[in-house]
This record gives sequence, structure tokens and C-alpha cells, in this order.
Amino acid sequence: MLDLKTEKPSYENLEQHTAALEREIYRIKRAEKMLRRQNEYLTALHETSLGLIDRLDKEELLEAVLQRAAMLTGTEHGYIYLLDSGENQMQMRVGMGFFKGQLGRRVKRGEGMGGSVWETEKALLVADYRSWERRLRDPVLDDLHSVVGIPLKDRHRVHGVIGLASVKPGRRLKQEDVAVLGRFAELALVALDKARLYAEARRELTERKRTEATLRESEQRYRLLLESSPDPIVVYNIKGQATYVNPAFEQTFGFSSSELMGKNIDFVPPKNWPETKVAIERMLNGKKIHLFETRRLTRAGRVLDVQLSSTLYNNSRGEPAGNIVTLRDISAQKKAERQLRKYHDHLEELVEARTAELAKINTQLEQEIEERKKAEDALRKREVELQAQSHHLAEVNTALKVLLKQREDDKKELGENVLSNVNELIAPYIDRLKKSRLNTNQKTLIDILDSNLNNMISPFIIKLSFKYFNLTPMEIKVANLVKEGRTNKEIAELLCLSKNTILFHRHNIRRKLNLKNKKINLRSHLLSYDK
Repeated sequence: MLDLKTEKPSYENLEQHTAALEREIYRIKRAEKMLRRQNEYLTALHETSLGLIDRLDKEELLEAVLQRAAMLTGTEHGYIYLLDSGENQMQMRVGMGFFKGQLGRRVKRGEGMGGSVWETEKALLVADYRSWERRLRDPVLDDLHSVVGIPLKDRHRVHGVIGLASVKPGRRLKQEDVAVLGRFAELALVALDKARLYAEARRELTERKRTEATLRESEQRYRLLLESSPDPIVVYNIKGQATYVNPAFEQTFGFSSSELMGKNIDFVPPKNWPETKVAIERMLNGKKIHLFETRRLTRAGRVLDVQLSSTLYNNSRGEPAGNIVTLRDISAQKKAERQLRKYHDHLEELVEARTAELAKINTQLEQEIEERKKAEDALRKREVELQAQSHHLAEVNTALKVLLKQREDDKKELGENVLSNVNELIAPYIDRLKKSRLNTNQKTLIDILDSNLNNMISPFIIKLSFKYFNLTPMEIKVANLVKEGRTNKEIAELLCLSKNTILFHRHNIRRKLNLKNKKINLRSHLLSYDK
């Protein structure tokens, strides 16, 4: 028989073994899941790395990295910020999903997720962006929930920020996603370096092509300059052998380039060899030869006076490789100088003769100057007399002005006397006549007499006759009666004229006073002349 006490521990061991086996199975499944996820992660990294090989554009490279990272973490919303050239802001250069509409957004250091990661230079995981205290206060970003950001950082600085986000409230990113994103951030840095190297290579290649083109243009330009130069030019190597002569050299000295190439040009006259050797030594010591005057022989043996300038040129190692000599034929100039010296000597003789003649003329001029001084003294004396006469005339002019003013005052006083006499000696009697028993015609004549008398002492007639001197005497009479307020009928009876004649005169008066076709009362206008 079996011992029950010995059987009970065996059941307990079985249960413990079963539980341990289940834990081992769970651990194996979890390890398999992690291994599968790790395999997917490594596969994605490998495929992304292979994808970077064929792409050269920076934006495409970063977009490929972001798509792989988003696919691996199970989200479709991601972004990449990159530093601006001024390095005081970051700009969203790549975006997918939610962030596709946020391209171009800029943040400063410490602003939002991108600015915070930039400031701390560390990865940042936010469970709920809507309630995060450092979020950007933009209502457009209210749909974001879980957000993660990783700095794109090398040993020197942060170049940007790569991030992923979830817009579903229940979907949260984990620390595993942070680790995955960190590895993809390394790939993004690789992409940035590759794009930078590619851009630098292209720029270097472009600069090299531009430099080569510039060198070709420069070589062509200098060759054209040498070919078109009117002065003879010869290029020597360091051994003194000719490597180039321009057409002007061939034409001036009669040598062809084919017979001179690689040879020493024997065209220095024996008398000029000493000074030529001294010039060569100076040039080899680093001094420039500028406008050195000497002589050279043509192929036909004719001696030319020349001005010579020479300078060394170096090879790629900076060592002297030869010299360039420019010659200018000044034979005609030297001949002209000799002729000028001859003319100069002749002019010296002429100047001496002319000097003696000028001395004689100077003596005559001195006599004329003395006579002119005497004339000037006489003129100054006459000027004093004229000034005295001018002063006298000024005093006479002042006296005349005083007399004219006195005359004006007398005229004014005479006018005032006439006005006073009329008012005292005539006006009272006219008033008494008006009050006496007179018939209608007599009263009318008295009124006219009174009116005309007033006009004589008023400025109306004077102003009218002077300002509008083209009024006839009859028009002046009519104008005066109109001013007095007489009707056309009364004016006609007083002047013994017809009414139509009075209307004709009125029409002419309005025309001459520039009142035609104007709604201006003639009497009011005439009364204005009394003011």
C-alpha cells in the first residue's frame, strides 16, 4: 500500500511544476513577441538604411526616415523640425498625417515640444499634449494627445527634433517608442550628413567647373590680349629660351615664331649687353623692370630704340618659371626728341632776342603807366567834383519834393475851402429856394442844381470820368441822374429827350461799365463810386 503522507508532496510538486511551466511559456511567448518586434524594428532600420543609399535630397531622406519610424510605432502622425540658418528658430520641414498641415511652423528655444527638446537636448514623452503646461497655445493643436520628441543631436549641437504623436485619446506612446525613435533619429542625422556632404560635393564640383571655366576664359582673354597687343611681347622660360612671341613681335623685329621657339633670341646689340645683364640680374633678384630704355636689333640688322618692361612669373610650386618681356618701339619718339632739342636750342636764341625786345617794350610801358597814373589822378579829381555836384542835385531834389508836397497840401486846402464855401454860401440859399413857392419844373430844376452842386464836390464824377474816360458827356449826365434815383421818364423830361434815348444811353453805360448780361443794379453800382 501507498503511504498517503508520502503521496501528498508529489501533488504539490506537480502544481508548482505546472505553474513554473506556465510562467516559462509566458516568458517564452513574451520573448518571442519582443524578438518579433525587435526583428521588425531591425528590418525597418535596415530597409530605411538601404533606402538612404539611393536618395540624395534632404527632404526626401528625412521623410523616408519619418515614415519608417511612424509605421513601426503604429501611428501616422509625425514631424521633423530643423534649425534655421540663423540658429535662433526651428522650422517644421517634414510632416505627415496631422502635421502635414503644420509645415513651416516655427518655434523658439523652450517653446512647445520641439523647443523644449531643443532646450533640454533630451528625449521627451508627454502623455496628454492638451493638458501639458508647456504646449503651444494654438487651438489647432487641441487634437493632439500622446506626443514624443527626440533631439537630432551629434557631439556638437542639436540640429533638429524628430517626433511622433497620437490623435486618439486611448492610444499612448511608450518608452519603447522613445527608444525606437531614438535609433531613427540617428538615421536622420546620417541622412542630414549625407545630404550636407552631397550638397558640399555638388557645390565643390560646381565651383571647380566654374573655376575651370574662369581659367579657360582667363587664358583665352590673356591670349587674346597678347595677340591683340600693339607692343611686341615675348615669353621666356627660366633658361632664357623663348616659349611665345606675339604677332607684334614678329612684325616689329622680322622674326617668325617658328624659328624662335625654344631658342635664345640674339637681338641685343654688343654695346647694350652690359646694361641688359644688369637689368636681368635685378629682375632675378625680384625687382621689376619698368620702361627700361635700351636698343634691340631687327632681323635685317636695323637698330631700334625700345622701352622694355619685364616681370617674373612662377610655377604651381611658387618657384620662378620665367619672365614676360614687353617691348615698345620708341625710335620715332627718340627721333622726335632729337628734333625737339634742336628746335629748343633755336628757341633759346629766339627767346634771347625777344627778351631784349621785351625790355624795350617794358620801358615804353613804364612811361605809359606814368601817363596813365596822371590821367587817373585827374579822373579822381573830376570824380570829387562830380560827387559834389551830385550832392547839390540831391539837395535840390529834396527841395523839389518839399515843394511838390506843399503843392499837394495847397490843392487839398483849396478843395476844402471850395467845399466850405459851397456849404456856407450856396447851400443855404438853395435850401431857401426849395422851401419857397415854386412850380413843379422849378422844383425839379432846383433839385438838379442841388444834385450837380453836390457832384461837383463829391468824387463820383471825377472817379467816373477818370476810371471810365470813354463815357460821353450825355452818358455822364444820365449816369448822374440814375445815381440820384430818377426814373427813365423823369430823366427824359429833365434832359428834354425821349424815353428810348435814355434807355439807349443806359444800355451803353452798362456795357462800358462791364455790367452787360449781369444781374447788378446800375444805381447801386454807381453809388459805390462815392465810397
